[in-house]
Amino acid sequence: MEEFEASESSKKVKTIYISTVFGIAMVLLMIGLLGLILVHANNLSRYVKENIVLNLFMDDSAHETDVLQLQKQLDANPMVKQTQYVSKELAARNLQKDLGEDFVKFLGYNPLSQSLDVYLKADYANNADIEKFKATLLKNPLVKEVKYQQSLVDQMNSNLTSISLIILAFAGIFIILSVALINNTIRLAIYSQRFLIKSMQLVGATKGFIRKPFLLYGIWHGLLGALISVVILIGTLFLANKQIPDLIILQNYTEFGIVFLGIIGLGIFISAFSTFLAVNKFLRLKIYDLYR
Repeated sequence: MEEFEASESSKKVKTIYISTVFGIAMVLLMIGLLGLILVHANNLSRYVKENIVLNLFMDDSAHETDVLQLQKQLDANPMVKQTQYVSKELAARNLQKDLGEDFVKFLGYNPLSQSLDVYLKADYANNADIEKFKATLLKNPLVKEVKYQQSLVDQMNSNLTSISLIILAFAGIFIILSVALINNTIRLAIYSQRFLIKSMQLVGATKGFIRKPFLLYGIWHGLLGALISVVILIGTLFLANKQIPDLIILQNYTEFGIVFLGIIGLGIFISAFSTFLAVNKFLRLKIYDLYR
């Protein structure tokens, strides 16, 4: 009879710990999904900013070699991500495609100027930096005019800032709720072991000796839960890439690695810390309080 009760007790403990691991995994999965959303949102913001183009129209008297030399100088500028030279002929072909007719034949000459398309790095894709850069460019005698969509830059930066703040606010709230959920799950698991904790204390075991196995289990459960959530997240990313191939341009595997390591670290830390608090609580309780 005693062996049966011991077996049943052991099964209950295992069931509690399994549910604890999966509870931690599900909470960390939600945090991980939010982390991946933040990574994609940040990369989308950077992608949009780095696709804002400044059109530098050259003076009609400028020679192609001089323009190409200017392009090299711009490529070396820390503000510039990349440049593209557009000759008069290429500009004419592009406009012909847009218009659907050969305007060069109609006019008898090509009225377009050679130009440089300049793409800035994301950190400089704001009107203040662009205006300073524009003023510097216009001092060059080769540059006749610099054009970009100023209103679009303002609107884009405003919208991206608002979206980022909303996502960060949700992230903060969700992390607080997640910590509370994991903490409650672990406290319930430790609660089932309260009599064992008190029995060890009554026979003279030190608090450190009692805490050690529970902390090791807590770390192990946090690690298992984190690994389960990471595997699910990798599977989710794989399915998302199959369904939306264009997502690949927003993905950075180094950042994904940081998110996954963050989930593992968070899982271990929260689980160990919550276990420490829960065990300490029952170590402080009097015997008659265990039945409440």
